[in-house]
Amino acid sequence: MNLAVIGAAGSCGRQLAVQLLDRRVLPESARLQLVGHRGGHSENELWGLMSDLEDAFEDGAPTIELVVDASEVNADVVVMMAGATVSTDPNASVDRSALGQANYRMFIEFADALAARPGLPPTVIVQSNPVELGVKVFAERLGRKQVLGAGGWTDTLRLRAEIAMELGVRRPQVEAWIFGQHGDFLIPIWSQVRVQGIAPEEVAALVEQVRADRSLADMPQQIRTNKIHMLELVRSGQVRAAYDMVQSLTPDLRAAVKPFFTHFTAGHTTEVVAAHAVADIVESLMIGRQQVIPAQVLLEGEWLGLHGVVGAPVVLSMSGWEHIYPVEMNTDETAAVKAAAEAISAANNAVIPKKCKGK
Repeated sequence: MNLAVIGAAGSCGRQLAVQLLDRRVLPESARLQLVGHRGGHSENELWGLMSDLEDAFEDGAPTIELVVDASEVNADVVVMMAGATVSTDPNASVDRSALGQANYRMFIEFADALAARPGLPPTVIVQSNPVELGVKVFAERLGRKQVLGAGGWTDTLRLRAEIAMELGVRRPQVEAWIFGQHGDFLIPIWSQVRVQGIAPEEVAALVEQVRADRSLADMPQQIRTNKIHMLELVRSGQVRAAYDMVQSLTPDLRAAVKPFFTHFTAGHTTEVVAAHAVADIVESLMIGRQQVIPAQVLLEGEWLGLHGVVGAPVVLSMSGWEHIYPVEMNTDETAAVKAAAEAISAANNAVIPKKCKGK
């Protein structure tokens, strides 16, 4: 099975290539395409990256190729990690709508190029932002079950890590989910939290303590308020205070706010966890493991009657995702997921030209 990383010269793409080769996910018989733009800094960095990867992973590595034209992408699995991202300058404005406008045409360019290739379309994993916009563009051109967004799994890994830290266990012991948007409308499904080695009563006590009188309907505003507070501290040079402030939040809010702390203090985006989440999905696809993960997908009414893109529990297959896994949710969780779907639809509609909608 061959794989292409679009945006391999970027920090997330480079990290993904390293993690895939270090895990030996791709067999020697496979081909890894490093995809970038022709000419300039991007192409130059790809040559250097390919050289470095060949030196590091010569023993057992797949064939590594450099691709600088969308029409030359040829793989069974394609990972979209290219595009503009939020500035790492804490004084710059954070405008996801502008991010969507910047990346929309790039999504179309690569989706159209992949759709034009003969044979079966590839499986596409979107980790560029806005994830939901990328999923919509690729799914409408390649087939919705060929395309999934990794944002749901990335957020879920973060939530599981925060719960594990709260209970003094390791992340693999924690089962927890985040559905909805890869953004302010992410939804922690507290009713389904399970932890191996911890009594259900202790887990229930943690959930009750975290939720208290908080409503999931209020969570998007709570996320925004805490991000603003954290950024104010970073902008004033109080980085340690910003870190302590984030650590004082509940596990669900930490999972939502901490990535922004990392982004605005590390000098680059959260490429390690972003690549880790994608590598998990690629590994499952490669070995045909039917794993259940939260992922952004294009629905046609099969879950909660929703039509459009939203983070949902999907069962992976070797070619993408098969169906929605039935997860029981409380009334407020279901309502929050529906609100997230509406927010995603509004955000996508604000970017996509009217004449292109429904294409």
